[in-house]
Amino acid sequence: MSKKFSDLGINEQIQQSLLDLNISEPTDIQKKVIPIILNKTADVVALAKTGTGKTAAFGLPLLQLIDIKNNNIQAVILAPTRELGQQIHANLASFAKFSPEISIAVICGGIPIKPQIERLKETTHIVVATPGRLADLVSREAINIKNISYFILDEADEMVSALKEGLDAIITEIPKKRRTLLFTATMSGAIRQLVNNYMAKEVVQIEADMKTVGHQGIEHQYVIVEPIEKLEVLLHFLNSKEGKRGIIFCKTKAAVNKLAKNLAINKFSSGAIHGSLTQGIRDRIMGQFREGHIDILVATDLAARGIDVKEIEYVVNYHLPDTYDAYVHRSGRTARAGAKGFSLTIIQQEEAVDIADFEKELGITFNAYKKANANSIEENNGLLWAKKIFKTKPNKTVSEDFKRKVRTVFHHLTKEELIEKVLADYLANANSKISKVEVVKKKKRK
Repeated sequence: MSKKFSDLGINEQIQQSLLDLNISEPTDIQKKVIPIILNKTADVVALAKTGTGKTAAFGLPLLQLIDIKNNNIQAVILAPTRELGQQIHANLASFAKFSPEISIAVICGGIPIKPQIERLKETTHIVVATPGRLADLVSREAINIKNISYFILDEADEMVSALKEGLDAIITEIPKKRRTLLFTATMSGAIRQLVNNYMAKEVVQIEADMKTVGHQGIEHQYVIVEPIEKLEVLLHFLNSKEGKRGIIFCKTKAAVNKLAKNLAINKFSSGAIHGSLTQGIRDRIMGQFREGHIDILVATDLAARGIDVKEIEYVVNYHLPDTYDAYVHRSGRTARAGAKGFSLTIIQQEEAVDIADFEKELGITFNAYKKANANSIEENNGLLWAKKIFKTKPNKTVSEDFKRKVRTVFHHLTKEELIEKVLADYLANANSKISKVEVVKKKKRK
């Protein structure tokens, strides 16, 4: 018989909030973690893939453990990015819908600090924060975390690698007699070191059903391309997914910008986020993506943390990630909440040997994606060209006299005849470009 949240010890107020959210059955990690947090006092290390319900696993019992008679900050939740911090805050607020006396603040970088300082002057029980901003507030003596009872690290594997300095500053500030709850998708050497250095000797280690849950519903495929055809293969794939939402991951900010520009040129409904963009721009793009105004998001690994959109149907690794952890986080953006997902990795021939290592380390199977042939690529480029023309706005500066002369040239043609002639001209130019590329290739081979 499957367990319900009431069986795990969750109170009626929170159960009512879950019902309003159409959440009726706990996930594997929630079944294992919630009773431990509620009924024991030990530190917890929980290993679970993205999309398995980690926020509720720590959030539900944490809300229940808050002492509303105590007006001090009792819990700090750290997240590696503002996007994830905001997502956690939104989830906690929805879980606490029928517990209005619990006060939760989100304190993240990238936005003005003064309003946050003012917010912290009010009663606050739980603070959700990014390490850098929290460390800044501590240095300004604008927040007191010396007496917290609970310290939660979400996506801890990302924080120890990218945000360690801020994390260290915070850990020295909080009390030694605290309860630390660490959630991670991978158990790296850096995570083990953090557990040894900063957590109690008695640690309860919990692992979700990693073999099935983490990659459940995700089809993993790869395609081998020549560098010169990489963009065209991607564009062909994206055209086949028209109207569906997906995320394309690149290694660097420069690569994100370059690819985003190419997608914009080809009139794809897309946007880009990375760490060098202002927080306002990142928020706007993320809002457009969440609300379905754009279909494709191009992102770096860190910038994409906290993207919890159920309708992401595919993920593309435009560059093979450097670590197995990164692949787990990338592919975990799709197949959320029980949906099916697709993860395509685009590689060059010399990277093909790495696929077996990813399979062995992560316990998954990659199938070969059938690359479009030259004729399909050519037709796809033609369709992109046609869509580009369709979406091009008329040039208002063109004189009426000039437009009249052009109309005179075409006036005797039917619509079908005009399309055939324009298409023939496009193909002639395209074939000319292909011939030039082939000449360049032959010279390089010599």
